[in-house]
Amino acid sequence: MDRVKIIEDYIDNLISDPKCELNYSKDYELLIAVMLSAQTTDKRVNMVTKVLFDKYDSIQKLKSADLNDLKSIVRPLGSYNKKALYIKEIATIICDKYNGVMPRKRIDLESMPGVGRKTINVVFGELEIEPNIAVDTHVERVSKRLGLAKENDNVLDVEMKLRKKFKRDTWNKRHKQLVLFGRYYCKAIKPECDKCKLKDICKRKRKNESYMVVENTYK
Repeated sequence: MDRVKIIEDYIDNLISDPKCELNYSKDYELLIAVMLSAQTTDKRVNMVTKVLFDKYDSIQKLKSADLNDLKSIVRPLGSYNKKALYIKEIATIICDKYNGVMPRKRIDLESMPGVGRKTINVVFGELEIEPNIAVDTHVERVSKRLGLAKENDNVLDVEMKLRKKFKRDTWNKRHKQLVLFGRYYCKAIKPECDKCKLKDICKRKRKNESYMVVENTYK
């Protein structure tokens, strides 16, 4: 059985019905939540957006929101000055240029502050606008550990390789599975290697074993 099939079978069994863990009820709320998730956790973003979207429950209200109030709300996320400004600017663009409706074309979203390729990929995949694989820190780590990408690959390299390895109609599911697998199992610190059925193809395991051999040689 090839590497990709082994990985697919395992994550299908482990995470059969993956869900996005960011809370949202409107398209633009997801866009803003994903933008805010940079360099922080979904759990913390959900705490902030609960306050943000309850207080400003329309895109028009976000456009008119006091910037200092937005800064106060998003302060727990870090980079709050920049993120608060992004919220207001995104809301303004959606209101003024797109009549209050979040555009569904990549070129339109790319022009918005704080919105990059990964954010758009997450939004498009979650809203089923088009199949996508977004590469965040979890997906990048898991992909490199499992040999789906090389250690020196950048995030775009990783994305393109994953697109080739997985069938297009599974991209949205695979993306979420890899995120959750990296978040709860193949963690950056203290990954659950002993319980993982992919350890035989894991490069991290091989690195650790090689280190132990070298260490024991010099004892």
